Amino acid sequence: MDRKPEVHGHVPSGSDINTKGDVAAQVVGTEAHAYDPSVERRIVRKIDLWVIPFLWFGYGLVYYDKAILGGASIFGMIDDLELRVVVDASVDPPVTSTQRLSWASSIFYFGMLAGVIPMTYAFQRFHLSRIIGAAVVLWGLCCMSTALVTDHQGLYVQRFFLGFLESIMPTAFMVIVSSFYTQREQTWRQCLWYSATGAWTIIGAGFNYAFAGINSGALERWQYLYIMAGSLTVLYGLCFFIFPQTPYAAFFLRGDEKTISMERLRASHMGVRCNTIKWDQIREALTDPKVYLISLMMGLAYTVNGAVSAFGPLIVRTFGYDPFTALLWQMPLGAVCLVTTLGAGYASLLFKNIRLLMLIFCSLPVIAGCALIWRSPWSAGGAAPLAGYTLIGFFAPVTSLIVSLGMANVAGNSKKSFMASATFVMYCVGNIVGPFWVRTEQVAEQYPRVWKGIIGSYAVLVAVAVLLGWMLRRENKRREAMVLDEKEGERCAFGDLTDRENLWFRYAY
Repeated sequence: MDRKPEVHGHVPSGSDINTKGDVAAQVVGTEAHAYDPSVERRIVRKIDLWVIPFLWFGYGLVYYDKAILGGASIFGMIDDLELRVVVDASVDPPVTSTQRLSWASSIFYFGMLAGVIPMTYAFQRFHLSRIIGAAVVLWGLCCMSTALVTDHQGLYVQRFFLGFLESIMPTAFMVIVSSFYTQREQTWRQCLWYSATGAWTIIGAGFNYAFAGINSGALERWQYLYIMAGSLTVLYGLCFFIFPQTPYAAFFLRGDEKTISMERLRASHMGVRCNTIKWDQIREALTDPKVYLISLMMGLAYTVNGAVSAFGPLIVRTFGYDPFTALLWQMPLGAVCLVTTLGAGYASLLFKNIRLLMLIFCSLPVIAGCALIWRSPWSAGGAAPLAGYTLIGFFAPVTSLIVSLGMANVAGNSKKSFMASATFVMYCVGNIVGPFWVRTEQVAEQYPRVWKGIIGSYAVLVAVAVLLGWMLRRENKRREAMVLDEKEGERCAFGDLTDRENLWFRYAY
């Protein structure tokens, strides 16, 4: 007779679940309850209607106030704030450098790095909507203060604090989606709010183009952009105070819908929310290889954004376009980001465990686009480099899939928060590195450093994705071979166990 595989893992006592576990255990208990699938579908529609648009608009503001820098740089900010310096005056024309602009872009992410730990602790430990709402209002005020800056040193200080305040948003949004949706639903919903990257590239280009036409008033054109973006952000922050912490607290759900909204999450074994910081989960995350691999993938993927968000319009201008046209040519890039992100997310609903395959597939156009820009002749109105620039938009589904992989493959609220923070740290690293690959003194050589850097990053990214897929599939097979009590699995679902502790948890790839 075959011997059953030995089961390793932690099964908490009932008291552990009630005192240290997820808030869902206090609502639905430790035993599974049947519910009407039609009611569940109605609940999901309501959550989609209220939560996703709210997150989409918020992340659009996160993306737009960074992308303003690229538009503002070609409409006076560089000269007004002394962001361009002459490095060789012996030639005609003099050789100039925009390293100060690179620092202005990158120092924002140093602020994010400084803020990620205290901000993540705050929304994990305290009332989520109040903490985020207050941070967003302060972020909006900080954004508007850019109009008061008079030199590059002042811009550096303003950008650092702007990044510090914004650091709460991406990690909070990742955790919010994992608290409202099942594991299978998450990729599509993460992609929905993340698609704001593409949509707001289009919207932002339109705003930048419109404001660039202002020729009157006491302020410069780029200053009006920051005042407008900051005002929208303050209004959004005030609205965030009514955002529900959990599905059970959602004002748009009624009666049994609140209970079912929690019960339906049991099968994913991912939990909803636990305000207790559990240091054993943090220690486990520090020894979990997939935390490092997923975070590394995010850093590699975001080198593109670091370069394009700050220098995109400047790069397109070197293709032979005037400043106004260079702004409008950000729209096709945004459209590619939008469509491909939504397509990748929807495909995850149709096909199980397709995330990593889609990630690899979407990485290839980014590599091809960089190669096309690098090796094509840059002439007035040249189509080839512009086509390559547009192909770079495939980075958006790559990064959204990485976000989904991070949140779908960890359990335990403290560990999820750590995973979100680790992913976000590497997001910052990629955004810090990217701008320094753009050397304006190398424009005659068509910026070879940035294209080589991105191609190399995405080649490594593909290799890491293959390794991660192999690891997750192997662990799932090991767990499938075990004989586990399903009733015990139901009891543990809301025990705030990690994915390692809970052997009923299955990894998604």
